[in-house]
Parts: sequence; structure tokens; C-alpha cells
Amino acid sequence: MNPDSYKDMLDAVQSFHDKHRFRETGGEEMTYRISLMAEELGEISSCVTKGKSKESLAEEVADLLILVMGTAIAQEFDLKQAFWDKMEKLNKRDSRMVNGRIRVSEFRDVD
Repeated sequence: MNPDSYKDMLDAVQSFHDKHRFRETGGEEMTYRISLMAEELGEISSCVTKGKSKESLAEEVADLLILVMGTAIAQEFDLKQAFWDKMEKLNKRDSRMVNGRIRVSEFRDVD
């Protein structure tokens, strides 16, 4: 196992899905997965707002990453390719200050 290999990370998540039979037992159902991701976002928010340690934050973000990678497995899409495709789009976008914070988006001016 190479800890720097995306393929090895994806294989580890696939192995976890296989071990617990996610495909056969509802673990890959999208409504369920979305609720799990929302739960993890809440835990990430709690880490930030309650001033928890960086280690706690890292663990919660890792949970979310595992869920996102598992979603790619469940929905059978290439997350790595989707990442690079999206980065290409993002790099072509402009940024603006919105309410004192930087935003990078497809800004549409409304008349």
C-alpha cells in the first residue's frame, strides 16, 4: 500500500464497502449517503465552532472524504477525473470579494 496513491485509497474504501456488503445492505443508497455526509459536515462545523483540536478536525474531514470516495464507488463514476475536470473549470473563473470574503464562481450579473 502506498499512502500517497489515490488508487490505494479508493481500493481501501472499496474493500470497506465489500467487507460490510454496502451494495447489498443499503449502504450505497444515495439518500442515506447524503444524510451521512450532512452529519459529517455538522461534526466538522462543531470542531471549528467549538475550537476542537486539528486532529479532531482532520478525523472528521477524513470521514467526509471516505464518504465522498464511497459515493463515487456507489454511483460508479471516476472521482479523480471529475476532480480534474472541475479544477479546469474553476481555474477559468474569476474571483470577487463578496461580503468581505473571496468567491470564485460563475458570476451572473442580474439587471
